[in-house]
Amino acid sequence: MQEGYRDLYVTGLVNARALETQAIELLSRQVERVESYPEVEQALRRHITESEQQRDRLDAILESLGTSNSGVKDFITGLMGNMAALAHAPMQDEILKNALANYAFEHFEIASYKSLLTLADLAGDTQAPTALKQSLSEEERMAQWCEDSLDPLVRKFATLKAQGEKAGI
Repeated sequence: MQEGYRDLYVTGLVNARALETQAIELLSRQVERVESYPEVEQALRRHITESEQQRDRLDAILESLGTSNSGVKDFITGLMGNMAALAHAPMQDEILKNALANYAFEHFEIASYKSLLTLADLAGDTQAPTALKQSLSEEERMAQWCEDSLDPLVRKFATLKAQGEKAGI
């Protein structure tokens, strides 16, 4: 029975690793375009670094289990991250669309890490939960930042727009 749990756990780890690749690409495209929102740029840069560390942690866990990431999944999710960021680029309210998407994405990552902790328990992995909890904590912190910054961000966007200044990004 535990072997079945292990297989599910490994699949979840590979998927989470690909998800971190997607996050890095998505946030990297956003940070390249942020001009009027230095507070957003700072938070995105910090979280890109955290996401890279999270990906490294997942690589270490996969290695400890005798496996590795999926290059195909990484490529596809990285491409999806780039496409998602580009989809918002032509919009006048790009900064708002990115803020909403980031808020949702962070919660998706939180759910992913919580499910990995459950799968680690079922698979009998007592080593990885420390690293998984660290990543979960970072995702929760970023989700909280997204929530806390939403009102001020919308207000700043609306004020800049009302004053006829560049507001979109």
